Amino acid sequence: MMLARVADSLYWIGRYVERAEHLCRLSDVMLTATLDRTESATQIARIALAAVGDPEDAAKALNPYEAARALVLDREDPGSVASSLARARENARQVRDQITSETWERLNLIHLRMTDPRAARTFADGSQAFLHDTIADLHLFKGAADATMSHGEGWRFLLLGVYLERAQLIGALLEVCFGERRLRAITDHSALTSLLRMGCALEPYLRVYTADMQPRFILEFLLLDEDFPRSVRFCTARIEEHLTSISRHVEAAGVTGPDRLAGRLRARLQYADIGEVQAGGASAFLGAVLDECAAVHRAVYETFVAYTLEQRLPA
Repeated sequence: MMLARVADSLYWIGRYVERAEHLCRLSDVMLTATLDRTESATQIARIALAAVGDPEDAAKALNPYEAARALVLDREDPGSVASSLARARENARQVRDQITSETWERLNLIHLRMTDPRAARTFADGSQAFLHDTIADLHLFKGAADATMSHGEGWRFLLLGVYLERAQLIGALLEVCFGERRLRAITDHSALTSLLRMGCALEPYLRVYTADMQPRFILEFLLLDEDFPRSVRFCTARIEEHLTSISRHVEAAGVTGPDRLAGRLRARLQYADIGEVQAGGASAFLGAVLDECAAVHRAVYETFVAYTLEQRLPA
């Protein structure tokens, strides 16, 4: 069984990297919406900010550029891109011997871009180019991890963090748009398109539903699509897959929990029907999914990180 310290660091690298990429994409969509100079730009900014839990989203949405800049570069905000990448790099530094040179170098380069004294000026000169480069580098980091790390426990903890974070982020976004937290019904074509862009889902959605922009179809795609890698259903299937493999290493010690919870979560999404989800209220379903994601996270910590010595020693 991998050391708890190592498992914890790899798990959080995955979470922080995924969070940084998601925040970059939300910021990019906010900035793109301002080019249209329509009323929907403010609505799109409010959706993005509410999805990351910003309590002042209404005021900040009036200036999407400043909101995006703070979301990306504010090192005082623990939820910003810069802070997430700093924490990812620190965790990577602590387990430098567990990751490859390719993954370390890529993560280090992204961190250096964010902490460069000229970062604010670079962002001001070309904010969307800055965001696109950061997203591309985060994709390169994930690709390097997949292509150069052994696909053992460490790699699985990293991917577990990625998919659990992604499921919660997409779930929160859907809750803001379709649940009780929604600002207002989203029917505007521009807002619906922006929502899909926030989930990196526009082109995959169009291949399934063509140009039919319906809120019901968007909810179904981002929540229940089996093949799209950013749907909540796809993420929960990967969470169960990685936890099942990791848990084999602790079965002998009589430890169970996270893999069973992940199996129930995966089944909830696998057998869900969009008609029943909407009939019962999307908020209730999304709330249950997010609660179960949080329960999986707690169980992961109790099982692999914060366990007592007696749990790992034979009787």
